[in-house]
Amino acid sequence: MKTIRLPVLALLMAAAVLPGCGSGDPPAEGPAVVHADNGQYPASDYIEQEKGVPGGTLRVSVGTDAGTLDGHATSSANVQWMGRILFDNLVYLDEKGGLSPWLAKSWTVSADGKIYTFYLRDDVTFSDGVKFNAEAVKVNLEHMRDPATKSPLAAAYIAPYLDGKVIDEFTFQATLREPYSPFLYVLAQSWLGMESPKAIRENPKGIGEAPVGSGPFVLESYTRQQGVKFVKRADYHWAPPLIRHEGPAYLDRIELEFVAEPLIRYNALAAGQHDLSIDAPTQNAAAIRADANLKLANHIRTGNPSRGITFNTSKPPFDDARVRKGFALAVDREGIVHSTGFGEYALKADFLSSNTRFYDPAYRDVLAFNPAEANRLLDEAGWTGRDAEGWRTKDGQRLSAEIVVTESATPSAIIAAIQADVKAVGFELKIAELPAGQLTQRRNANSYQALGAGFWHTNTPDGLYIQYHGDEVTTDKRIGQNTSRLNDPQLNDWLAAARRSSDPALLKDLYGKAQQRLTELVPAVPLHESHSIIAYRSPVRGVIFDTSHNTPFLTSLWLEQGRP
Repeated sequence: MKTIRLPVLALLMAAAVLPGCGSGDPPAEGPAVVHADNGQYPASDYIEQEKGVPGGTLRVSVGTDAGTLDGHATSSANVQWMGRILFDNLVYLDEKGGLSPWLAKSWTVSADGKIYTFYLRDDVTFSDGVKFNAEAVKVNLEHMRDPATKSPLAAAYIAPYLDGKVIDEFTFQATLREPYSPFLYVLAQSWLGMESPKAIRENPKGIGEAPVGSGPFVLESYTRQQGVKFVKRADYHWAPPLIRHEGPAYLDRIELEFVAEPLIRYNALAAGQHDLSIDAPTQNAAAIRADANLKLANHIRTGNPSRGITFNTSKPPFDDARVRKGFALAVDREGIVHSTGFGEYALKADFLSSNTRFYDPAYRDVLAFNPAEANRLLDEAGWTGRDAEGWRTKDGQRLSAEIVVTESATPSAIIAAIQADVKAVGFELKIAELPAGQLTQRRNANSYQALGAGFWHTNTPDGLYIQYHGDEVTTDKRIGQNTSRLNDPQLNDWLAAARRSSDPALLKDLYGKAQQRLTELVPAVPLHESHSIIAYRSPVRGVIFDTSHNTPFLTSLWLEQGRP
């Protein structure tokens, strides 16, 4: 382990990133999608506008390898768009964030909110020839929650799922332990796509490298840390009705290359070596916009915004809410976001993305940059002394903490900037870089004071439960996503009540209270919205976006001048 102290923001780099029909539907809880300027995205962003020309190979770059192609077994952001290449989901969202059909034609929900009955399409098959049916749904839900899958996300999203029943070949009934209003929405997310039940039963450990789905493309090859190749499935004809695409995908092939260096991704795109870059580098955004041959699209993801730091609220000094809030108020978000986002990121100082259902803007400025108030709170917490180096002290101990981040060649510019900002109020922040495996071990063992940058994308405000409810704290029996280890009884009650409710007025009240409480508890330092930024060459046509993730939906994409 190495400890690094960086007094100034010396580097400019993008921030790293570690879902109706039928009777009885819960109210629309999905996103009311907006631009960074809070304007609505047009419906045309989500619906195919013209029939494309079949043929050609799309060459794509992305910054990181997901490490697995089994969406059930990862929380990688790549699954948001890659999952739509290989897999289909039970439901989809419409362009306004409401529920719409996909593999499930319709569904009903019991009056007590515990029983969901799905009426499935009868014309869908997986690429191995196995028919999609009620039994396939049951096998998939069991695979998501099977401890052997080690699911860090899908299992959490269906945690209230108790058991499933095959009513007939194309009717499936899911029973929940308790009412859980986000259930249909999370089933629309790519991490919960349907995999072949045959593959799950016969080769569960091999799904990560040889997945079998019912999607518009079939895996040809996967080479870790290098790339993935997909080929079109000629008999595909069950895209979600909302996108208005008929028949198979237009593209013959997709060749995906993992390119870690942002500048190389930009240069390859500009030179025509790639057609599409999923992780378009913000430092090159101006150049992309100025290039007549290139286009850039920037969409905000729903859920929880990007955080610069997450505090371990069970460890000193961050077990004191005054210290956490004082720290947060000392962070100059505007400066950090300007330097790292190059004008592409929307500033964020509260705990729910502004395009998420039931977002309350009343608290958006509570944690705005305020060094004077930061100093006052740290004084109030008893850190009134100063040592010879100027750091705050109390009872002879320095106000100091270590933030653990993933090892990289260059420390994150965001963390370095936060370090410099809090130094100005007398807080010593030390940066410890660890290999990813060691960081995970320390996180699960509760052996850390703070963790580095991250975000939690989901298409419902229930992301607040996943990240901040006490039941989501990691224990020796389960791995949770509440890395702040926050366990506030009042917040827990509000977030749990929101899961049980289907009343929009009550949900608005509960989520509003939760958002206010989080600005008082300050389990993390939000910096900016979580953005999906892509760039592509002008021959690429038919670009539309997934309604759950605001990432490109490649089924509708085509090349104006197709290449063999």
